Amino acid sequence: MKTSNHILLTFLCLITCQQLFAQDIHLSQFYETPILRNPALIGIFNGDVRFQAVYRNQWNSITVPYQTGTVSGEIKFPVGNSNDYITTGLQLTYDRAGTSRMQSTQIFPAINYHKSLNEDKSSFLSLGFMGGVVQRQFDQSNMTFNNQYTGGRFDPTAPTGEEGKLALKGYTYLDAGFGLSYNSVIGEDVNYFIGGAYYHFNRAKISFYNDKNIELSPKLSFNAGITIPLEERVKVIAHYNQLHQGNYSEYIGGALIGYGLMNEGLESTRAIYGGLFLRWNDAVIPTIKIDMERYEIAMSYDTNISKLRTASQTFGGFEISLVFKSFLNSRNSTLERLNCPRF
Repeated sequence: MKTSNHILLTFLCLITCQQLFAQDIHLSQFYETPILRNPALIGIFNGDVRFQAVYRNQWNSITVPYQTGTVSGEIKFPVGNSNDYITTGLQLTYDRAGTSRMQSTQIFPAINYHKSLNEDKSSFLSLGFMGGVVQRQFDQSNMTFNNQYTGGRFDPTAPTGEEGKLALKGYTYLDAGFGLSYNSVIGEDVNYFIGGAYYHFNRAKISFYNDKNIELSPKLSFNAGITIPLEERVKVIAHYNQLHQGNYSEYIGGALIGYGLMNEGLESTRAIYGGLFLRWNDAVIPTIKIDMERYEIAMSYDTNISKLRTASQTFGGFEISLVFKSFLNSRNSTLERLNCPRF
């Protein structure tokens, strides 16, 4: 049965690989990586600085696990005496997949300018840019080729047939993207944002073959989120993300319901959350989160509902995130500002 599952998984991966080729990484807790989601979303939080880390382990039950790790940081400060703000950020990402250890490392600085549109309430139009370096490589020693099978037997010393073609074991390219977002408040305590981003507009050339020039397809991303208080200690935080890259599209959304742990009403900075997200035609994602003012920890698990569920037995990917956020003890702190980009 286990062998059959491996064969089925391999077959399904082969028939879908053309659609998934060169697509970006995706995370179930996408809302914890704003630079990858939309650079115009960095700085939209209650605080001056924020550090986030996410780790994902996928397909561990049936094959060599796919592992993704990200670390990001943001710092927000006012612009002069106006109600405008600037946020700078940095995203580091590491992704490794499969037996060949196909891996990608990314370093993306980012900047976001928040323009105040209303002097009486929080209402901001933000324009963000990101750009940096991507390095990709794989371990060819873990790969086998048809030419190495002779007479039904595998000979690891036989020529692969890829000599002179698969000349590059790794390559590096520059990548860039930009985004636009609008965040505001309805009434006194319903915060929301909407946004869109365009990535890979420089159409970098990506290929492990030295005689091919394959362009990285541009990616469009649409984003939305809203926080709605339901009663004194209870609120709902909802997120939605939609992206399109080449022939690939992804739709993911859901909500967390939070309960304040301190008798401070909606101002409580300590809460526990539970909720559910759905990646359309792929996974149902139960999620729990604990917010302890400056620190947050969240865990989620992908329950697979795609065509791979027969081989995966519905097991998908485990994900954990850690967040630290705070105010600066300086004159440029946003702590005393009534109008500030936040969500």
